[in-house]
Amino acid sequence: MNALPARLDHLVLATPELAATVAEFTERTGIAPVAGGAHVGLGTRNFLVSLGGSRYLEIIGPDPEQPAPSGPRPFGVDGLAAARTVTWAVSPPDLDAAVAAARAQGYDPGPVRAMSRRRPDGTLLEWRLTDGDTAHPSGLVPFLIDWRSSPHPTTASGLPVAPLLELTATAPVPDEIRPLLSAVGAELSVAAGPVGLSFTVDTPRGPVTFS
Repeated sequence: MNALPARLDHLVLATPELAATVAEFTERTGIAPVAGGAHVGLGTRNFLVSLGGSRYLEIIGPDPEQPAPSGPRPFGVDGLAAARTVTWAVSPPDLDAAVAAARAQGYDPGPVRAMSRRRPDGTLLEWRLTDGDTAHPSGLVPFLIDWRSSPHPTTASGLPVAPLLELTATAPVPDEIRPLLSAVGAELSVAAGPVGLSFTVDTPRGPVTFS
């Protein structure tokens, strides 16, 4: 299998039906994701699974306990017909320097903005990330994230572990994606095919692949 990307922070599995996707993940893997928390004002919440080390999987979907947000929900959740791995994140040593370096190489990952959420235990998590219309629409080029002095999601007690075995991508023209990955300091195996991300985790039921 391919080596895992350096500085991989997390994968984003977005879904229009959060409870159903969490149940499906549990059934397929034998591992039950745990509640991460709500993104107040954005209309979403997430469930998490550790992928080993400081990597994790975020399963994100509409939060039935929040009113409809004023704008679109994150990660194109509103337009999804089924669960899909929509993008991924890397955590550079210096977020602002990484953004400047990417722009110098001709790729703008978007402006940096601050976000936060509370874990069910009340712990406040705060982070900064790149987010904007200038990011590549395929989701294959990771966004950049910086947890600063905040606890990392993988430090939550009771977080189940499904070690990540492989992360791969396909694109109609892989050579168009590879320079953009290089611009943000990311490495990812990209083969020819329809736009998509796929990952495989080790589980009590053997390796399981999600796309």
